Amino acid sequence: MPSFDEFLATLWDCRATAILRATDERLAAAAMDAAIRGGMRIVELTLTTPGALRIVSQLAGREGLVVGAGTVLLPAQARAAVEAGARFLVSPVMDPEIITVARELGVPVLPGVHTPTEMLAAHRAGAPLLKLFPAPAGGPVWLRSVLAPLPFLRVVPTNGVDSDTAAAWLSAGAFAVGLTTALFDPAELAAGELSSIEPRARALLRAVQAVARGPMPRLVDPFA
Repeated sequence: MPSFDEFLATLWDCRATAILRATDERLAAAAMDAAIRGGMRIVELTLTTPGALRIVSQLAGREGLVVGAGTVLLPAQARAAVEAGARFLVSPVMDPEIITVARELGVPVLPGVHTPTEMLAAHRAGAPLLKLFPAPAGGPVWLRSVLAPLPFLRVVPTNGVDSDTAAAWLSAGAFAVGLTTALFDPAELAAGELSSIEPRARALLRAVQAVARGPMPRLVDPFA
């Protein structure tokens, strides 16, 4: 299992995660395969997807791929996901209990936050990364304003990110971005149409890689 530092370095380098929520297990597996063919190397299966843990288990052994579980709401879900092979956990809310369980399991966790107060609370509870959800009004401009007084936070927007805004989020200080409907179009998934996912993944990755940035910064954390 990669260490926290290894995961952070990989996420900083890849800059994006593929986040899939679907209603059919076979469709979900095929859709994620398409995203992986398109170059995605960090992927997340939401636990609301039928058979999500089976898909996590199938993907966990692939070389060069980091797979995680999303929509984690209960400690039992966190433990089951890690047992299945998840190497990071994501929750739509800031629940200190989930953060604590993830730390006990030795995996990074991204709790969902929406305000500066939630961000700081999650950080102080031990979350190494923060899932910004849903997208706040103001988008990247809002994030830049928040990070001005709180530059030690590693924020990953996972809503309101597409090929037109991904670069702006990263330029505003996002550690990485999560790609959801911009990658997995809900209407196309409902129709079983997956042919656009691979080229869309490539285009989205080109958009995030267009932002020039150096090595991962060593953040000065006043609460460390």
